[in-house]
Amino acid sequence: MPKQPTSLALALPARDGNTPAAQWLCGALRDEILDGRLRPGSRLPSSRDLARQQGLSRGTVVSAFDQLRSEGYVLGTTGSGTYVSAVLPDDLLQVPQRRAAPREIPVTTPRRRFSRFAMAATLFPGLAPVPTRAFRTHLPALDLFPTSLWAQLAGRRLRRATTSLLLGCDPVGYRPLQSAVAEYLVASRGVKCVPEQVTIVSGTQEALDLAAHLFLNAGDRVCVENPGYAGARRAFEAVGARVTAIDVDDEGATIPPARLRDVRLAYLTPGHQFPLGMCMSLSRRLAMLEWARRAGALLFEDDYDSEYRYAGKPVPALQGLDRHGVVLFAGSFSKVLFPGLRLGYLIVPPDLVERVTAVQSIRTRHPPMLTQAVLCDFIAQGHFARHVRRMREIYAERLGALLDAARERLAGVLAITGVEAGLQTAAWLVAGHEGARVEALAAQRRVDVTSLGRYTHGSARQQGLHLGFAAVDVTEIRRGVRELASVIEDYGPRRGRR
Repeated sequence: MPKQPTSLALALPARDGNTPAAQWLCGALRDEILDGRLRPGSRLPSSRDLARQQGLSRGTVVSAFDQLRSEGYVLGTTGSGTYVSAVLPDDLLQVPQRRAAPREIPVTTPRRRFSRFAMAATLFPGLAPVPTRAFRTHLPALDLFPTSLWAQLAGRRLRRATTSLLLGCDPVGYRPLQSAVAEYLVASRGVKCVPEQVTIVSGTQEALDLAAHLFLNAGDRVCVENPGYAGARRAFEAVGARVTAIDVDDEGATIPPARLRDVRLAYLTPGHQFPLGMCMSLSRRLAMLEWARRAGALLFEDDYDSEYRYAGKPVPALQGLDRHGVVLFAGSFSKVLFPGLRLGYLIVPPDLVERVTAVQSIRTRHPPMLTQAVLCDFIAQGHFARHVRRMREIYAERLGALLDAARERLAGVLAITGVEAGLQTAAWLVAGHEGARVEALAAQRRVDVTSLGRYTHGSARQQGLHLGFAAVDVTEIRRGVRELASVIEDYGPRRGRR
């Protein structure tokens, strides 16, 4: 059986029939080197491989290599490989590069015609790859994730990989993972669903984009909480929806006003409102469900960070109260496990399963199969539940450290609201302090805080900060409080003298 080539084929220009083969190959390789496509130090295919690739005799290739070697373009001997010379002949570097001109960057940018969706989309930045410090939000304790265990599960899956694992899965996800997610949500969140209703997505942001493309056309009206999650607003605006902000009070998002008669969808965070943290009351939940039924609207329930509750009894999901199929329930494993996982879920009413499957079959096909299988094992073997229990205890300790340090160092200048769940909390500044200014000054002292004004559409009614406590240890939390206290104390007097 003939040997197979061991290197990738070179894309060389077509040969002129009147040019001898060795001369053509020598010139083509010389031009590739001079144009920079074969870089200094890179290895050329073996004479045997190159002969097979180009349909030449091996002697022809050896002749071309010898000529290039004599000119100083390549180095190497038979058996050791042939490499592009690190330093090319000086006199030949001045030879005009015949094919360089077409590869030059054009002076003017050609006019592009984008779709309405592309024109409406705006960049929504993700988590920046910077050192984790107090009080970075939206981030779990990555240093405490059991990476060795995850690697063992992944290795076991790969060693036992079947053709079905390598082939892929249905557009809505890996069926065993769908079952594991459904079982988990039914038990821990009071969700009413069967595995067929679970669509595995890359996270809540994809779930929002999927819902937007499923149910919204340009000009349709959507309601979002204010303050609220900017990623939801951007997903809806990108499809041309008219986005209307609805206020938030002590019971959560308020019912959309009666004048809004054409709302197609409302985005809610009833478990604990983002970013303020209150839990939507039972009476408000029932009223919201009734409004959706009467209005013919859907409710998108974002159940972010629900796994970590520190006070009160677990609050069942809004979806669990739904009797009319008006709730889309979404969650993500990125905040529970690690952001790079990029897996989450969207629970849809039974009558929508077929349509969702069709849409996903042409959007993403399905999330990475191996990652789904490893997560399925992580859940099914009890590691997920153990990890959540362990992290809940650690995060509760870190939250306690934040509250204690804030009472000692920030009393009278920063008030932290009651924290029931999540990885971060809202904190209110006293009159005279601006959240954006405090955010900028704190960054100079290596403290990350986020102004609540970033989540507000229009003018913020009250100045405040978003403080994350889950990602860093108690020592860093205390340092962050000391630095934040110094920032606010220094900032206040200067404002007073103006």
